[in-house]
This record gives sequence, C-alpha cells and structure tokens, in this order.
Amino acid sequence: MIVQRIRRVVDGVAENLGRSTAALTAPTRHFDPAHPWFLTATERGNDDTRITAWTEGNRVENLVHGKTYFAALAQALERTERDDLVLFTDWRGDPEQLLTDDGVTVEDALTGVAHRGGVVKGMVWRSHMETFGFTGPKNRKLALRLEEAGGEVILDQRVLVTGSHHQKFVVVRYGRKDLPDVAFVGGIDLARARRDDADHFGDPVSRPFPPEYGEIPAWHDVQVQLEGPAVRDVEDVFRERWEDPAALSRLPWHAVPDMLRGVTREPSELPTAAAPPDPQGTCSVQLLRTYPRRRPAYPFATKGERSAARAYAKALHRATELIYIEDQYLWSVDVARVFAAALRRKPNLRLVVVVPKHLDDDSPLTIPSALLGHSAALEVIRAAGGDRVLVLDIENDRGIPVYVHSKVCIMDDVWAAVGSDNFNRRSWTHDSELTAAIVDEERDTREPLDPAGLGDGARTHARNLRLELIREHLGRADGDDADLVDPQQFFDAISASATALDEWHRNPSSGPRPAGRLRRHEISVPPVWQQRLAAFAYRLFVDPDGRPIGMRLRRRF
Repeated sequence: MIVQRIRRVVDGVAENLGRSTAALTAPTRHFDPAHPWFLTATERGNDDTRITAWTEGNRVENLVHGKTYFAALAQALERTERDDLVLFTDWRGDPEQLLTDDGVTVEDALTGVAHRGGVVKGMVWRSHMETFGFTGPKNRKLALRLEEAGGEVILDQRVLVTGSHHQKFVVVRYGRKDLPDVAFVGGIDLARARRDDADHFGDPVSRPFPPEYGEIPAWHDVQVQLEGPAVRDVEDVFRERWEDPAALSRLPWHAVPDMLRGVTREPSELPTAAAPPDPQGTCSVQLLRTYPRRRPAYPFATKGERSAARAYAKALHRATELIYIEDQYLWSVDVARVFAAALRRKPNLRLVVVVPKHLDDDSPLTIPSALLGHSAALEVIRAAGGDRVLVLDIENDRGIPVYVHSKVCIMDDVWAAVGSDNFNRRSWTHDSELTAAIVDEERDTREPLDPAGLGDGARTHARNLRLELIREHLGRADGDDADLVDPQQFFDAISASATALDEWHRNPSSGPRPAGRLRRHEISVPPVWQQRLAAFAYRLFVDPDGRPIGMRLRRRF
C-alpha cells in the first residue's frame, strides 16, 4: 500500500513540476572520449569562463569533518604575511565560530591576515530575510568586522529571486616560493555547528536545530585541500564573480541600510593575478559549477552554467561497479532519474547513499515539500536498482542522529567529487555552486586493481576517500578495511552492519550495541491533504529550476 502511494506521489510530482524529469537523464548523449571521466571545454557548455577544462599535477588532501578543515584553514591563514592574498566565499559566515581548540575564531583568523598587511577579499551571500530562518544579520556582521580590520567583503545578492550563492571556498596565495599556495573547496561554511569530528558529539558553538538531533547536533561534512595549478582555477572562480558589474542588490531596502552602515556597495579592483602554482602532486582536478540564467547575464556565464549536472551525467555513463554518495538533499526526481538510468544500463552497478535521517528545518511549509521530493526521488532510485541500492542515515554511538551535510560522490574508485552542490535541481540549475572533481593519476595497488574492468584501474585518492568515510561509519579503526576494498564485499559489509544495528534497535535487550553507525533510511510520505500545497511550494521555493525556458522545453541541461 505504501509503495503504491509513493508511486502515485512520484507521478504527481513529475506532473506538477512541469514534466521536466526527463531533462537530466540524457540517455542518448554521446560524450567526448578525449577524457573518459572529465568534461571537455566544449562539454562544459560555457564559452564565457576563463577557468581551464582541468588541471594536472595537483596535491589533494581530504579534510573529513569541520574540525579537521578548520584547523588546516587556521594554519594556512596564520602563515600569511604582508601582500599575501586571501579570497573567500560563503553561504553563511559566523564571526564567532571557533576554528581551533585554543579559541581562534573566524573573525580572528581573517582579521589577523589584514592586520599583518595581507589582502583579504570576501563574498558572502547577502541572504534572505531573517524571519524566514536565514542568517543575513550574521553575514553582515562578518562583513563589517572584516571591513573594520582593513579587508573588503561584499554582501552578494546577484542571484535569482529565490536563489542563493552557495559556494564555500577559500584561496590563499602566498608571495613566497617555499610555501605552496592552497585552496579549500567543499561543503563546509565558516559557520556555527560545523566544527565536529569523528566522535560526532557535535560542535559546542551550536545553532538552533530540530530537536531530533539533540541539544548539540552532530554534523558530518567534507572539504578538500588543493595545492598546485587548480588553485588558480579556484581563484578565477572568485575573480569572475567579483568582477560581475551587476549591482550587488537592486532592492532599495538593501541599498539604503548598506549605505548607512558603510557596507561596500561597489567592489574595488583585485590585485593582478599571479601565475598558476607549480605542480605539487598526482591529481587532475576539474572545477564544476552551477550558475542560473540571469538577467542581467553573468558575464562569465551568459546562459548560465550546469557543468556539475553534465559532469555527473558523463561520469555515470562510465561507472560500472560502485557509486558511493553522501549528500544533504537527495530530494529531486530530476536528479534521481540520472542515477536510475545508470542503474538500468549497468546490471552490476551498486549504489550506496548516505543522507540525514531528518531535515534541518522544522518549517510547516518546507517539511512536506522536501519530504515529498525526497520520497519520490528515493522511489525512482529503488525502483531502478532494487537490492543493488542502499539508502542509509547515520547515528552516533549514543544513538542520536548525525546530520549529514557532506556532498561527496565516488565512482568505481576512479572519479571523486567534493563540493557544495547537492543532488537536487536547485543545486544543478539554480544556485551558484562549486565542486572539485578529482582523478588521481596514481593507481592503487590493492586488489581489485581495476574494479570496473575498463582499464581505468583504481585510483589512490578516490579509494582512500571511500575507505576513510566508510571506516568511520562502520566503527572501524584506521587500516581495518581489507574486506571493504572490493565493491561487492563493501556493499555486503555495509548491508550487514545496517541490518545488525536496525535489529538491535528493535530489541536492544538482546545484547550489546553492535559496532557501526549506519541504519537503513526510511521516511514518511506527507499526508494527502498536504501534497498539492507541497508540490506548489516545492516547485517555487524548495527545488526551483534555473535553466532557460528553451532548455527546459528541450529537456536539456
């Protein structure tokens, strides 16, 4: 009964959302073999950008958890001297958020750069009204504090009406040859609640959150640290947005308070860009982005850019054995059908998805809309993959749900992506996003050497990231992963662990709690009376479409 009801919901969502669900599957697309995993410059679909198709010779370090990332960021900022350049973007910025155990805050670290004579430039999303649950005042406070210290931060509202700037990255360019430039890219904001670690007891500098996550919500997230030529590409993403001549906000209730408070309304000119850094490692990195079609147009993406969506479509045509995903918002039928098409094409392909157990919102408008999209998306994937699909959520060792905020995808231990874009239509077409896709030239020597059998081999970076994440979720020590390298054994081990924990929760008196934190993900479909309103809110506010009308009609992205 419940399955039939969900399927009716799926059909209704597809119809109510403008019949656009086929737009992202592109089953007959032919991809350029110049690179089997990366998009070529033509396939990116944006001739206006200055960033390169991809760069080679990069060192990439996985920074799992906010505590790990913040410590690395604090160290990188502390090393700056006079005339060094720091560029950052953020969706949410809290100046009081701690970066280190000894009390260094976001404000301390960034103003410290300016006090030492470094150049600090930032772009923070201006945000919608605080009454809707957004953080405009905090973002403005961060901007003003940095301006007072000699930096320059703009509140950027150059987005669609219901859109946001969702990119979260930092670039540090040193003026010294002995210190490699660095960029941090991923899903972690410089904000409260993010500084958690593998124990998942939460960040003491917390924020209001749904009660299901406890008094101090546990938070799982991932960022990557880049060194090498890719740093210049990340810098150019910043420069393109900074140099956009459009007004930062055309709303008078934004402009007047900004002028009264002294907030920057017209960005100054950036320092001349230095040459790309020298090679530092073995990884090729491709930057993937989303920008909507906007009027006035973005000069660097006059028709928008959907390279994140296109990159997933290309990688999925190559994937054969295993896809591992961690994501905050897998709630779009459009996106689900991309993965469903891959599952149908490849009979051996397995999909493991880790999502939050509960939403991060308690709005009576948002919850039904999000649950409607989420249940529909999961049904599409499960219908295509059957028992080859595992959808899971996480709890900590005390049995309290962990909020999954990471945006990670690893395919066949070759292609790995870490960024800000979620698996929904908003992230693939509507808001600004930035993701780093990584293919390591170094081959991993553990069996199976070539899981997909296509000659790609397993790559060190992608495999290490997958194993690091799953060891934590299974409650294993570093190195305890001999039975997890093979895709089939990996899938079976996760399934067995989740089954054991689910059974223990049904009968906790049966013995000690089994190791592991993964549980099978189940949700409730919204009541029938909410579905029509929810579909309307979903289309307009929760998961809007940022593609040009013609592209929607032609079912293209």
